[in-house]
Amino acid sequence: MAVIGITTYARDGDPPAFSLPCAYVDALRAAGATPLVLPPGEPRPERLLDLVDGLVLAGGGDVAPAAYGGEPHETIYLVCEERDAFEFALLRAALSRPRCPVLCICRGMQVLNVVRGGTLHAHVPERFGEHVAHRLPPRCTSSHAVRVAPASHLARILGTVTPHVCSWHHQAIDRLGTDLQPVAWAEDGVIEAVELTTHPWCIGVQWHPEMQRDDAAQQRVFAAVVAASHQQETSRGTGG
Repeated sequence: MAVIGITTYARDGDPPAFSLPCAYVDALRAAGATPLVLPPGEPRPERLLDLVDGLVLAGGGDVAPAAYGGEPHETIYLVCEERDAFEFALLRAALSRPRCPVLCICRGMQVLNVVRGGTLHAHVPERFGEHVAHRLPPRCTSSHAVRVAPASHLARILGTVTPHVCSWHHQAIDRLGTDLQPVAWAEDGVIEAVELTTHPWCIGVQWHPEMQRDDAAQQRVFAAVVAASHQQETSRGTGG
């Protein structure tokens, strides 16, 4: 059974604790994987990849604007430089391993873009207006349609080019990172998914497929990353 690493949220609370919504774990288990939770703070994140066959970067708080040359904004919240540094290093290491599939969800897609040298819009409504609700006040989920490029890997996985997605974000990709190909868009033009053209299996989605347990198309995203992980599982098991 493939082992899939999942990053957690930053330290929070008193006493401090790492956390992760159960939906991520449940979705991977339903797809036949064993989830392994990966909290930030590990001094050598790349070593963790020897324990897993694939990687999921979870959602959560915003990336520090300084990481991509951005400016502070009053809506930016839950910034954690410890988490940023950990996920940047972990993702860079994973992208150097062609056999390690990577799924980047919401914040995770933004981390992917920053790691590849891209930038972010600090607050979507200020750039794209409020025609499409990417989240509801104060910080609640919403649902909207997405258009997926028919020839993309993601479209083949989903089995549709017009999914409805669970959305929960206020930032989005601005300048694309190196070798990232946009493959899905909201009606207002926000980039909703990307694929890394220089890696066999690296997909970022701006929405939350783990929160759509009753949507077969969204659950196929987890089935696909688990299926892709089996090659890495075989290699890890034989020491190759």
